[in-house]
Amino acid sequence: MKAKVYVTLKKGVLDPQGKAIHHSAELIGYSQIADIRQGKYFEISFNNGIGEAEAREAAERIGGDVLANPVIEDFRVEVEG
Repeated sequence: MKAKVYVTLKKGVLDPQGKAIHHSAELIGYSQIADIRQGKYFEISFNNGIGEAEAREAAERIGGDVLANPVIEDFRVEVEG
């Protein structure tokens, strides 16, 4: 069982890295992009025998307690069997 955790900055939080990436993309010809926001991606592999509901619950706890800063970041979890 594997969980994927996506962490992104909340709307309204300044994203200087995203702005720099956006600027670089424009410089090489990608003028149609309105905005780029950067984030983080994590994969959590669980031991055999864990169920999907248990894996989702654990990944949600890990995302909120360890991977994301709840003041400035949101996260979402996807679980694969």
